Amino acid sequence: MKYVVWGLVLLLIVIHQDFWYWNDKTLILGFIPIGLFYHACISVAAAFTWYLATLFCWPEELVEDAPTGPSNGEEVQHG
Repeated sequence: MKYVVWGLVLLLIVIHQDFWYWNDKTLILGFIPIGLFYHACISVAAAFTWYLATLFCWPEELVEDAPTGPSNGEEVQHG
C-alpha cells in the first residue's frame, strides 16, 4: 500500500500542474469557474491521499498512547 500512496502523491504533483483551464470561462453549477473547481477536487484528493498515508505508511514507533492524567503526578481535583 505504501507504493500506492507514493503513486498517488506523484499523480497529484503531475495533475496539479494545470494550464488547460486558465483561459476557460466554463462555470460548474452555474457559478464556480472550472479552474477553481479543478483545484478544489485536487485538494480533496490530496486530503484523501494524506489520510491513506497516515493510515498505511505512518511508522509504528511514532504511535504512543496519550497520557490519561496530569503529567506531573498530581491528582485532578473536581469541583
